[in-house]
Amino acid sequence: MDSTHPYAKELEIACLTVQRATLLTKKVLEAVDKGTLDKSDSSPVTVADFAAQALIIGAIHRAFPEDDIVGEEDSKALRANETLLERTWELVSSTHLDNESEALLYSPKTKEEMLELIDLGAHGTCNRENRSWVLDPVDGTATFINGQQYAVCLALVEKGIQKLGVLGGPNLNLETGRLHEDIVDQEGYGYQVFAVAGHGAFMRKMGTGALLPAHRIDSKPQITEPKDIDFVDCVAATSSNIVAHERLASHLGAPWPHTTDLWAAQLRYVAIAVGGCNTFIKIPRNASYRSKMWDHAGGMLIAQELGCVVSDLAGNPVDCSLGRTLADCYGMIVAPASIHGRLVEAVKQIM
Repeated sequence: MDSTHPYAKELEIACLTVQRATLLTKKVLEAVDKGTLDKSDSSPVTVADFAAQALIIGAIHRAFPEDDIVGEEDSKALRANETLLERTWELVSSTHLDNESEALLYSPKTKEEMLELIDLGAHGTCNRENRSWVLDPVDGTATFINGQQYAVCLALVEKGIQKLGVLGGPNLNLETGRLHEDIVDQEGYGYQVFAVAGHGAFMRKMGTGALLPAHRIDSKPQITEPKDIDFVDCVAATSSNIVAHERLASHLGAPWPHTTDLWAAQLRYVAIAVGGCNTFIKIPRNASYRSKMWDHAGGMLIAQELGCVVSDLAGNPVDCSLGRTLADCYGMIVAPASIHGRLVEAVKQIM
Protein backbone atom coordinates (compact mmCIF):
# COMPACT_ATOMS: atom_id res chain seq x y z
CA MET A 1 0.00 0.00 0.00
CA ASP A 2 0.99 3.65 -0.40
CA SER A 3 3.42 4.47 2.43
CA THR A 4 2.74 8.22 2.22
CA HIS A 5 -0.43 8.10 4.33
CA PRO A 6 -0.17 9.85 7.73
CA TYR A 7 -0.05 6.58 9.72
CA ALA A 8 2.82 4.89 7.91
CA LYS A 9 5.04 4.57 11.00
CA GLU A 10 2.16 3.42 13.18
CA LEU A 11 1.16 0.78 10.64
CA GLU A 12 4.70 -0.58 10.27
CA ILE A 13 5.19 -0.90 14.04
CA ALA A 14 1.72 -2.41 14.48
CA CYS A 15 2.20 -5.02 11.76
CA LEU A 16 5.65 -5.98 13.04
CA THR A 17 4.58 -6.29 16.66
CA VAL A 18 1.52 -8.38 15.76
CA GLN A 19 3.78 -10.64 13.72
CA ARG A 20 6.23 -10.98 16.64
CA ALA A 21 3.38 -11.78 19.03
CA THR A 22 2.22 -14.41 16.54
CA LEU A 23 5.60 -16.15 16.80
CA LEU A 24 5.22 -16.18 20.57
CA THR A 25 1.76 -17.76 20.48
CA LYS A 26 2.99 -20.41 18.06
CA LYS A 27 5.79 -21.28 20.52
CA VAL A 28 3.18 -21.85 23.22
CA LEU A 29 1.17 -24.14 20.96
CA GLU A 30 4.32 -26.09 20.10
CA ALA A 31 5.02 -26.54 23.82
CA VAL A 32 1.51 -27.91 24.30
CA ASP A 33 1.89 -30.28 21.34
CA LYS A 34 5.14 -31.60 22.78
CA GLY A 35 3.67 -32.01 26.24
CA THR A 36 5.88 -29.35 27.79
CA LEU A 37 2.78 -27.46 28.90
CA ASP A 38 -0.33 -29.21 30.20
CA LYS A 39 -3.34 -28.65 27.95
CA SER A 40 -5.74 -29.68 30.73
CA ASP A 41 -5.27 -26.46 32.73
CA SER A 42 -5.38 -22.82 31.70
CA SER A 43 -1.66 -22.05 31.96
CA PRO A 44 -0.83 -22.17 28.22
CA VAL A 45 -3.55 -19.63 27.49
CA THR A 46 -2.49 -17.53 30.46
CA VAL A 47 1.18 -17.31 29.51
CA ALA A 48 0.32 -16.62 25.87
CA ASP A 49 -2.05 -13.79 26.83
CA PHE A 50 0.36 -12.17 29.27
CA ALA A 51 3.51 -12.62 27.19
CA ALA A 52 1.94 -11.38 23.95
CA GLN A 53 0.45 -8.36 25.75
CA ALA A 54 3.84 -7.50 27.23
CA LEU A 55 5.60 -7.67 23.86
CA ILE A 56 2.92 -5.67 22.04
CA ILE A 57 2.75 -2.95 24.69
CA GLY A 58 6.55 -2.83 24.94
CA ALA A 59 6.86 -2.04 21.24
CA ILE A 60 3.97 0.43 21.13
CA HIS A 61 4.92 2.27 24.30
CA ARG A 62 8.53 2.72 23.19
CA ALA A 63 7.52 4.00 19.74
CA PHE A 64 4.61 6.18 20.90
CA PRO A 65 5.19 6.97 24.59
CA GLU A 66 2.44 9.61 24.81
CA ASP A 67 -0.30 7.26 23.61
CA ASP A 68 -2.77 5.46 25.88
CA ILE A 69 -2.94 1.67 25.69
CA VAL A 70 -6.02 -0.49 26.32
CA GLY A 71 -5.32 -4.18 26.95
CA GLU A 72 -7.37 -7.01 28.36
CA GLU A 73 -4.93 -8.33 30.99
CA ASP A 74 -3.32 -7.11 34.22
CA SER A 75 -0.37 -8.60 36.09
CA LYS A 76 -2.08 -9.76 39.30
CA ALA A 77 -2.06 -13.45 38.42
CA LEU A 78 1.61 -13.36 37.44
CA ARG A 79 2.63 -11.55 40.62
CA ALA A 80 0.85 -14.23 42.65
CA ASN A 81 2.23 -17.26 40.78
CA GLU A 82 5.99 -17.64 40.41
CA THR A 83 5.70 -20.54 37.97
CA LEU A 84 3.48 -18.59 35.58
CA LEU A 85 5.75 -15.58 35.95
CA GLU A 86 8.83 -17.59 34.98
CA ARG A 87 7.08 -19.18 31.98
CA THR A 88 5.86 -15.81 30.79
CA TRP A 89 9.26 -14.16 31.20
CA GLU A 90 10.97 -16.99 29.30
CA LEU A 91 8.64 -16.45 26.36
CA VAL A 92 8.97 -12.68 26.39
CA SER A 93 12.75 -12.70 26.67
CA SER A 94 13.27 -15.35 23.97
CA THR A 95 10.87 -14.21 21.22
CA HIS A 96 12.35 -12.01 18.50
CA LEU A 97 11.98 -11.38 14.80
CA ASP A 98 14.88 -13.00 12.95
CA ASN A 99 16.10 -9.96 10.99
CA GLU A 100 16.85 -6.27 11.45
CA SER A 101 13.13 -5.50 11.84
CA GLU A 102 13.50 -6.50 15.49
CA ALA A 103 15.46 -3.28 16.04
CA LEU A 104 12.28 -1.30 15.32
CA LEU A 105 10.54 -2.94 18.27
CA TYR A 106 11.25 -3.13 22.00
CA SER A 107 11.19 -5.88 24.62
CA PRO A 108 11.17 -5.49 28.40
CA LYS A 109 14.57 -5.95 30.02
CA THR A 110 13.43 -7.26 33.41
CA LYS A 111 10.49 -9.19 34.87
CA GLU A 112 9.33 -6.11 36.75
CA GLU A 113 9.34 -4.03 33.57
CA MET A 114 7.35 -6.78 31.86
CA LEU A 115 4.73 -6.65 34.64
CA GLU A 116 4.55 -2.87 34.48
CA LEU A 117 4.01 -2.96 30.72
CA ILE A 118 1.17 -5.45 31.10
CA ASP A 119 -0.46 -3.15 33.64
CA LEU A 120 -0.27 -0.18 31.25
CA GLY A 121 -2.91 -1.99 29.22
CA ALA A 122 -5.09 -2.70 32.23
CA HIS A 123 -5.31 1.00 33.09
CA GLY A 124 -5.96 2.35 29.60
CA THR A 125 -9.24 3.71 28.30
CA CYS A 126 -10.60 5.26 25.10
CA ASN A 127 -12.14 8.74 25.13
CA ARG A 128 -12.64 11.76 22.90
CA GLU A 129 -9.42 13.41 24.05
CA ASN A 130 -6.72 10.77 23.66
CA ARG A 131 -5.02 8.51 21.16
CA SER A 132 -5.36 4.90 22.28
CA TRP A 133 -3.96 1.59 21.12
CA VAL A 134 -6.41 -1.25 21.75
CA LEU A 135 -5.16 -4.83 21.84
CA ASP A 136 -6.30 -8.37 22.44
CA PRO A 137 -3.21 -10.58 22.69
CA VAL A 138 -5.19 -13.79 22.09
CA ASP A 139 -8.77 -13.42 20.89
CA GLY A 140 -10.27 -16.88 21.04
CA THR A 141 -8.64 -18.41 24.10
CA ALA A 142 -10.99 -21.40 24.08
CA THR A 143 -10.04 -22.33 20.52
CA PHE A 144 -6.38 -21.31 20.86
CA ILE A 145 -5.58 -24.12 23.28
CA ASN A 146 -7.18 -26.64 20.90
CA GLY A 147 -4.96 -25.53 18.04
CA GLN A 148 -7.94 -24.00 16.22
CA GLN A 149 -8.42 -20.42 15.03
CA TYR A 150 -7.53 -17.39 17.13
CA ALA A 151 -6.38 -13.82 16.50
CA VAL A 152 -3.75 -11.36 17.72
CA CYS A 153 -5.38 -7.94 17.52
CA LEU A 154 -4.15 -4.34 17.59
CA ALA A 155 -5.96 -1.13 16.67
CA LEU A 156 -5.34 2.60 16.91
CA VAL A 157 -8.28 4.74 18.03
CA GLU A 158 -7.85 8.51 17.91
CA LYS A 159 -10.41 10.65 19.74
CA GLY A 160 -12.91 7.82 19.43
CA ILE A 161 -12.28 7.19 15.71
CA GLN A 162 -10.58 4.03 14.45
CA LYS A 163 -7.50 4.93 12.42
CA LEU A 164 -5.85 1.57 11.80
CA GLY A 165 -6.40 -2.07 12.64
CA VAL A 166 -4.16 -5.13 12.35
CA LEU A 167 -5.54 -8.63 12.90
CA GLY A 168 -3.12 -11.56 12.86
CA GLY A 169 -4.59 -15.01 12.28
CA PRO A 170 -1.66 -17.36 13.06
CA ASN A 171 -3.62 -20.48 12.07
CA LEU A 172 -5.51 -19.03 9.09
CA ASN A 173 -5.69 -21.39 6.13
CA LEU A 174 -7.45 -19.84 3.14
CA GLU A 175 -7.03 -22.71 0.67
CA THR A 176 -10.75 -23.58 0.81
CA GLY A 177 -11.85 -19.95 0.46
CA ARG A 178 -13.59 -20.09 3.84
CA LEU A 179 -12.40 -19.93 7.42
CA HIS A 180 -12.92 -23.05 9.51
CA GLU A 181 -11.97 -23.67 13.12
CA ASP A 182 -10.31 -26.98 12.31
CA ILE A 183 -8.68 -26.22 8.94
CA VAL A 184 -5.46 -24.58 10.09
CA ASP A 185 -2.08 -23.54 8.72
CA GLN A 186 0.15 -26.37 9.94
CA GLU A 187 3.36 -25.23 8.28
CA GLY A 188 3.41 -21.44 8.28
CA TYR A 189 2.34 -18.47 10.40
CA GLY A 190 -1.03 -17.61 8.89
CA TYR A 191 -2.04 -14.18 7.61
CA GLN A 192 -2.40 -10.57 8.63
CA VAL A 193 -5.43 -8.54 7.59
CA PHE A 194 -5.09 -4.80 8.14
CA ALA A 195 -6.56 -1.43 7.23
CA VAL A 196 -5.89 2.29 7.52
CA ALA A 197 -8.91 4.60 7.57
CA GLY A 198 -9.59 5.93 4.10
CA HIS A 199 -6.95 3.75 2.43
CA GLY A 200 -8.60 0.35 2.06
CA ALA A 201 -7.90 -3.07 3.54
CA PHE A 202 -4.98 -5.38 2.79
CA MET A 203 -3.61 -8.79 3.67
CA ARG A 204 -0.26 -10.56 3.74
CA LYS A 205 1.22 -13.84 4.81
CA MET A 206 3.12 -13.67 8.08
CA GLY A 207 6.67 -14.88 8.55
CA THR A 208 9.48 -14.71 11.07
CA GLY A 209 11.28 -11.52 10.05
CA ALA A 210 10.59 -8.65 7.69
CA LEU A 211 7.03 -7.96 6.64
CA LEU A 212 6.08 -9.84 3.48
CA PRO A 213 4.40 -8.05 0.55
CA ALA A 214 0.74 -7.18 1.01
CA HIS A 215 -2.09 -6.97 -1.50
CA ARG A 216 -5.32 -5.01 -1.45
CA ILE A 217 -8.54 -6.86 -0.61
CA ASP A 218 -11.40 -6.27 -3.01
CA SER A 219 -14.44 -4.44 -1.65
CA LYS A 220 -17.47 -6.54 -0.82
CA PRO A 221 -20.13 -6.85 -3.57
CA GLN A 222 -23.06 -4.57 -2.78
CA ILE A 223 -25.87 -7.10 -2.55
CA THR A 224 -29.54 -6.08 -2.49
CA GLU A 225 -31.34 -9.41 -2.05
CA PRO A 226 -31.55 -11.31 1.28
CA LYS A 227 -30.83 -14.56 -0.58
CA ASP A 228 -27.29 -13.27 -1.12
CA ILE A 229 -26.60 -12.73 2.58
CA ASP A 230 -23.82 -15.00 3.85
CA PHE A 231 -23.70 -15.00 7.66
CA VAL A 232 -20.73 -15.68 9.90
CA ASP A 233 -21.78 -16.57 13.46
CA CYS A 234 -20.98 -18.77 16.46
CA VAL A 235 -23.39 -21.38 17.80
CA ALA A 236 -21.39 -21.75 21.02
CA ALA A 237 -21.26 -18.04 21.89
CA THR A 238 -22.80 -17.54 25.32
CA SER A 239 -23.50 -13.83 24.86
CA SER A 240 -25.41 -14.10 21.55
CA ASN A 241 -28.99 -15.21 20.98
CA ILE A 242 -28.51 -17.67 18.14
CA VAL A 243 -32.25 -18.46 18.12
CA ALA A 244 -32.99 -14.79 17.41
CA HIS A 245 -30.36 -14.82 14.66
CA GLU A 246 -32.15 -17.74 13.01
CA ARG A 247 -35.48 -15.96 13.39
CA LEU A 248 -34.01 -12.88 11.71
CA ALA A 249 -32.71 -14.92 8.78
CA SER A 250 -36.11 -16.59 8.36
CA HIS A 251 -37.91 -13.25 8.50
CA LEU A 252 -35.66 -11.86 5.77
CA GLY A 253 -35.66 -14.99 3.65
CA ALA A 254 -31.89 -15.22 4.02
CA PRO A 255 -29.96 -18.53 3.96
CA TRP A 256 -29.65 -20.35 7.28
CA PRO A 257 -27.82 -21.98 8.99
CA HIS A 258 -24.81 -19.71 8.67
CA THR A 259 -21.97 -20.93 6.46
CA THR A 260 -19.05 -20.11 8.78
CA ASP A 261 -18.86 -20.65 12.55
CA LEU A 262 -16.02 -18.97 14.47
CA TRP A 263 -15.55 -18.49 18.21
CA ALA A 264 -13.24 -15.43 18.12
CA ALA A 265 -15.22 -12.23 17.46
CA GLN A 266 -12.39 -10.55 15.54
CA LEU A 267 -12.10 -13.52 13.19
CA ARG A 268 -15.67 -12.92 12.08
CA TYR A 269 -14.44 -9.63 10.59
CA VAL A 270 -11.64 -11.57 8.90
CA ALA A 271 -14.25 -13.98 7.52
CA ILE A 272 -16.08 -11.02 6.00
CA ALA A 273 -12.83 -9.65 4.57
CA VAL A 274 -11.32 -12.80 3.07
CA GLY A 275 -13.47 -15.80 4.01
CA GLY A 276 -16.45 -15.55 1.69
CA CYS A 277 -18.95 -14.15 4.22
CA ASN A 278 -20.56 -10.71 4.08
CA THR A 279 -22.72 -10.29 7.20
CA PHE A 280 -22.28 -10.53 10.96
CA ILE A 281 -25.06 -9.90 13.46
CA LYS A 282 -25.09 -10.01 17.25
CA ILE A 283 -28.36 -9.95 19.17
CA PRO A 284 -27.36 -10.27 22.83
CA ARG A 285 -29.10 -12.68 25.18
CA ASN A 286 -28.91 -10.13 27.98
CA ALA A 287 -30.16 -6.56 27.55
CA SER A 288 -27.29 -5.24 29.69
CA TYR A 289 -24.55 -6.90 27.63
CA ARG A 290 -21.95 -4.62 26.04
CA SER A 291 -18.98 -5.80 23.99
CA LYS A 292 -15.39 -5.18 25.04
CA MET A 293 -13.49 -2.65 22.95
CA TRP A 294 -10.69 -5.12 22.10
CA ASP A 295 -13.15 -7.64 20.61
CA HIS A 296 -14.11 -5.25 17.80
CA ALA A 297 -11.69 -2.33 17.38
CA GLY A 298 -9.73 -2.71 14.16
CA GLY A 299 -11.98 -5.45 12.84
CA MET A 300 -14.80 -2.95 12.47
CA LEU A 301 -12.50 -0.64 10.51
CA ILE A 302 -11.48 -3.44 8.15
CA ALA A 303 -15.13 -4.19 7.40
CA GLN A 304 -15.89 -0.51 6.83
CA GLU A 305 -12.95 -0.12 4.45
CA LEU A 306 -14.43 -2.95 2.40
CA GLY A 307 -17.82 -1.27 1.97
CA CYS A 308 -19.69 -2.58 5.01
CA VAL A 309 -21.64 -0.52 7.52
CA VAL A 310 -21.07 -1.29 11.20
CA SER A 311 -23.81 -0.25 13.63
CA ASP A 312 -25.72 -1.23 16.73
CA LEU A 313 -29.04 -3.05 16.30
CA ALA A 314 -30.89 0.26 15.87
CA GLY A 315 -28.59 1.33 13.04
CA ASN A 316 -26.59 3.86 15.06
CA PRO A 317 -22.83 4.21 14.44
CA VAL A 318 -20.54 2.56 16.98
CA ASP A 319 -18.91 5.04 19.38
CA CYS A 320 -15.34 4.06 20.33
CA SER A 321 -14.82 6.91 22.81
CA LEU A 322 -16.68 5.58 25.85
CA GLY A 323 -14.02 3.66 27.75
CA ARG A 324 -13.07 0.00 27.66
CA THR A 325 -16.43 -1.21 26.33
CA LEU A 326 -18.71 -0.20 23.48
CA ALA A 327 -20.96 1.27 26.17
CA ASP A 328 -23.64 2.75 23.89
CA CYS A 329 -23.70 -0.16 21.46
CA TYR A 330 -26.46 -2.71 22.09
CA GLY A 331 -25.82 -5.58 19.71
CA MET A 332 -24.25 -5.22 16.30
CA ILE A 333 -25.00 -5.37 12.59
CA VAL A 334 -22.14 -5.60 10.07
CA ALA A 335 -23.23 -5.86 6.44
CA PRO A 336 -22.68 -4.37 2.98
CA ALA A 337 -24.04 -0.83 2.85
CA SER A 338 -26.56 -1.82 0.17
CA ILE A 339 -28.46 -4.20 2.47
CA HIS A 340 -27.58 -2.94 5.95
CA GLY A 341 -30.81 -0.94 6.24
CA ARG A 342 -32.90 -4.05 5.48
CA LEU A 343 -31.23 -5.83 8.39
CA VAL A 344 -31.87 -2.93 10.76
CA GLU A 345 -35.57 -2.89 9.84
CA ALA A 346 -35.81 -6.67 10.17
CA VAL A 347 -34.30 -6.57 13.67
CA LYS A 348 -36.89 -3.96 14.72
CA GLN A 349 -39.68 -6.16 13.43
CA ILE A 350 -38.61 -9.42 15.07
CA MET A 351 -37.77 -7.77 18.40
